[in-house]
Amino acid sequence: MEADPGEWADNEELEPEDGGPPDSFESAMATLNLGDYSGPNIWKLGVHVVTWNVASAAPPEDLSDLLQLNNQDLNLDLYVIGLQEMNSGIISFLSDTAFEDPWSSFFMDVLSPLNFVKVSHVRMQGLLLLIFVKYHHLPFIQILSTKSIPTGLYGYWGNKGGVNICLKVYGYYISVINCHLPPHVSNNDKRLEHFDRILEMQNFEERGIPNILDHDLILWFGDMNFRIQDLGLHFVRQCISNQYFSSLWEKDQLRIAKKKDPLLREFQEGPLLFPPTYKFDIDSNNYDTSEKRRKPAWTDRILWRLKRQPQAIPHISGLPAYFTLTLKSYNSHMMYSISDHKPVTGTFDLELKPLVSAPLITLMPESLWTIENDMLISYSSDPDFLSSPWDWIGLYKLGMRHINDYVSYVWVGDNQVSFSNNHHQVYMNLSDIPESKDSFLLCYYSNILNSVAGISTPFKIPLRFFLKEDTLADDSPEISEHQ
Repeated sequence: MEADPGEWADNEELEPEDGGPPDSFESAMATLNLGDYSGPNIWKLGVHVVTWNVASAAPPEDLSDLLQLNNQDLNLDLYVIGLQEMNSGIISFLSDTAFEDPWSSFFMDVLSPLNFVKVSHVRMQGLLLLIFVKYHHLPFIQILSTKSIPTGLYGYWGNKGGVNICLKVYGYYISVINCHLPPHVSNNDKRLEHFDRILEMQNFEERGIPNILDHDLILWFGDMNFRIQDLGLHFVRQCISNQYFSSLWEKDQLRIAKKKDPLLREFQEGPLLFPPTYKFDIDSNNYDTSEKRRKPAWTDRILWRLKRQPQAIPHISGLPAYFTLTLKSYNSHMMYSISDHKPVTGTFDLELKPLVSAPLITLMPESLWTIENDMLISYSSDPDFLSSPWDWIGLYKLGMRHINDYVSYVWVGDNQVSFSNNHHQVYMNLSDIPESKDSFLLCYYSNILNSVAGISTPFKIPLRFFLKEDTLADDSPEISEHQ
């Protein structure tokens, strides 16, 4: 009879086997097919992805490490944040529906002073997905669709499943999926079934959006609940204590599934060089000491699938396409103990040759001037831009939290004073704007595109322009998530 790995305790038995997975981040990344391109006009965007099962906990006081706020070497442009098991009790859920949930508010409080704006979110019970971008990218980010895919209780309950945001970034299609799959080591087949179901439900034909498998990038992450099979609890804990993670990799259910499933194999993942992220005692770094003594596992994962396009083949706009993603770091964050899961982050460089490099609307704050209580705003539009009577221009303080966080606004159709050859002028009332030395921005919001079509450079309003009279009317524009 073979020895039970759960009884092995001799460190000499735990040495990583030759020919196994790489034992360093650099060597692992060298094995990935990341491409090589040195052409002109390539833009690099820093992307930081967060996944965390928060076990119904409230946000901690400090998330600087999770968001890499103190890393001076990072130049981030996008945050993609996915949470699982948010408090979804009926009272909490109704409160979060009427107001911002505590986690969204916390992230906005932290990121908005750094000039990140929340551009989209989707919530399904305990699942939450948020996307933040630096404000100057707003005219090149189009939210195409948000979707919830429940898989619990035969597809009728959202305690398990996935939430998706589909967007275009500089002309490229990107789908972002945050998921929570079924638990327990014996439910591996069910996890793979739910994975397939979530993917199959990403149907965008009615919106003229390509099939998700034709998108340039799929970012898929969450509490995937894959476990370490066959190995005993004692052996697994010994490997973790001695940081012999390679002895556990070959029994990780996700790695095994990737070898057998052709579609899953197309998704890449960074090397697992951090300890399993589940299951911990709350408020500690100790693995489960309860009666159940659950076996540690890498349940929290970040995957991506890149649709590589030959550089000689034109993309959607007829321009040569170049689009690649390089993983820079893949880590867990052991310092956070509010949950029985540790958060996991992935930091990427997204390099692309923009298919769209000029905004549809160009706002000109240098042309601002006033007539009595009104500020005259000049802007030009691309000849192909389709305007709507429901388009509007918002005035924002630099550091805005989201697109509804305007100081004042003007309906373009109602307040236009002149236009010619795609050049327009509208006026905005200044009487309700509080006197401020802050810097401001103007954003043109397109109702047809459901996104910002143009943004100005920051500017200051001379204090002599401020007049304090009536308050704004109540018929302000409200932006809801694209359904």
